[in-house]
Amino acid sequence: MNEPENTSAAVTGQTPYVPRRITGPVLMGVVPGQPLAVAHRAAELAYSLNVKLICAYVDVTSYLAEEPDGRVESLPIDPDGIDDDIEGISESIRERLQDALAGTGIDWSFLTLAGDPARALGRLAESVEASVIVVGTRERGLGARFEELLVGSVAVHLTHRQHRPVLVVPLAPYTRHHRKEAH
Repeated sequence: MNEPENTSAAVTGQTPYVPRRITGPVLMGVVPGQPLAVAHRAAELAYSLNVKLICAYVDVTSYLAEEPDGRVESLPIDPDGIDDDIEGISESIRERLQDALAGTGIDWSFLTLAGDPARALGRLAESVEASVIVVGTRERGLGARFEELLVGSVAVHLTHRQHRPVLVVPLAPYTRHHRKEAH
């Protein structure tokens, strides 16, 4: 049996769509204490696509400032504020990812960025030509709802600010009725 020809491109005069191989890395946004489900989904995607996984933590207590000589430096929002030990937080996240990804054979790296998470991840995605950005949802609770109301969702901001697909990994789904399973 012969395959039907795609005549729509010939009729409209447009070049037919030809899929391209995905070669850009998977970019994953990481936050402290985030369930490993996000890292696992991002790793599975990177593995399936045979691309690198770039894990990025965005320090929201700092911002990027361009120096007169053209250098870009990360500066604290409040230089007199409490020292949150960003290096310690970043190292803790990197070690947790190392434990989770060890032995997977996935080529991965970890970076710490500064500023607004959606903007920082979008800039990084652009610079590394990421094929997809992976983020997790927030944990459920009143505090998370209030924070989302004030600053919005990183995933939503990402989908509005750049052209790459955003994969949102659901965490701790809300269930109205909890069913106890028989043992």
